[in-house]
Amino acid sequence: MRVVYEPDNIIDAHLVKGVLEQAGLPVYLRGEFLTGGIGELPVSGMLALCVPEACEAEAHGVLAELELDRAATTTDEQDIGDDDWIGVPA
Repeated sequence: MRVVYEPDNIIDAHLVKGVLEQAGLPVYLRGEFLTGGIGELPVSGMLALCVPEACEAEAHGVLAELELDRAATTTDEQDIGDDDWIGVPA
């Protein structure tokens, strides 16, 4: 198994895991059950998404597309001004 992504939190881990699984890749979320020990265990580096070695290149491709989508969404959200919201009087 190869680590292809280290999420910041459990929510991000499951969202990205779902994207990889939708692409047909087998994914293992390492450290999922350790999150209950936060406060007793170090917070960073606890979670990792792993795929079989044979799927590593494909997983990196899916993650690169996801990053582009996230960047585009962030840019689109920044372009929306306060007056652009529907139902909000200007």
